[in-house]
Amino acid sequence: METESHKSLIAEENAPCDGDAPSMPIDIQFQASPKTQPYVCTLSPHLIAKAQEELQEKPEWRLRDVQALRDMILKEAPNLKTRMDDAFLLRFLRARKFDYDRALKLLMNYHASQRTWPEVFTNLKPSAIKHVLDSGFLTVLPYPDPYGRCILVIRPGKWRIGDYPITENIRAIYITLEKLVRAEENQVNGIVILADYSGVTLAQAAQLGPFMAKKVIGILQDGFPMRIKTVNVINEPIIFKGIFAIIKPFLKEKMTERFVLHGSDLSSLHKDIPPNTLPQEYGGTMGKLNTTDWAESLLAFEDEFVAEFCQTHSPMENSLAQYAVGANDQSGQQCDDSFRGVRSPLYYCY
Repeated sequence: METESHKSLIAEENAPCDGDAPSMPIDIQFQASPKTQPYVCTLSPHLIAKAQEELQEKPEWRLRDVQALRDMILKEAPNLKTRMDDAFLLRFLRARKFDYDRALKLLMNYHASQRTWPEVFTNLKPSAIKHVLDSGFLTVLPYPDPYGRCILVIRPGKWRIGDYPITENIRAIYITLEKLVRAEENQVNGIVILADYSGVTLAQAAQLGPFMAKKVIGILQDGFPMRIKTVNVINEPIIFKGIFAIIKPFLKEKMTERFVLHGSDLSSLHKDIPPNTLPQEYGGTMGKLNTTDWAESLLAFEDEFVAEFCQTHSPMENSLAQYAVGANDQSGQQCDDSFRGVRSPLYYCY
């Protein structure tokens, strides 16, 4: 059932605006942008205003803020192997409402997660999780909700324990989030999750112990630059109480309030996600659930994932040096000249 605190969060943070939701399918909007190009904002005027109101993002200060975060990395984490381009660092600033310290912590957690969980983060590319995609375990619906938020559908009941370990499901979720976060509108709007627990068995639930739950929640809450606005749980069996009891101790209060348990009541689900964005399986009007399109969209980004995550000598290894003070002037081309002089004053104001 919906809690009053959840309703309050929805009313406070997600007031819909005309023209917010895109008019084209989501998978068409995700275009790879060359990493060598200077940052160009792709947000609509409405989303620029929304980012300013909700995330404290001021367009005239945007590159200055990125440079401030970059300076913090150079001073406090000089050995961190990370991308340093504007578009990448903006993800972390937006996820933490342009709080430099929290953005830096999020960035460091992001990389720490990848180092400490090789079962998930080794060979991080779409082709490596094709079997998960083929099972129908997850997909992203083709149209967003009225607030412009992508809808990530997860169906744990589609997983067969004997086919592959649970870490493959986690890897598939992570790769999907990496694909989604590349679109600036998702950084501003956030996403919603629709978790369908139809067919989940006790044996499947037993695979998610406290250790595993802590690591997964740690990534989603504190280790990835994506704002998860709501988790809608439907068709949860009796054993879900046990699953949620494992997860809940690791959830922050605000995230706990964003879990909404609908049971089999589709009318309850439709209060959060209207039928005109849902497939027939969930009482919607958008035809049958199609998992193929999203799988193909992910697989089309294979080269980008390989370049960023799968190379022995990562292209990010030398990225810190090129931004160091006194380095070749080419390192500053992504930041407007007018902001370069404020690096030190910005940093020492923290």
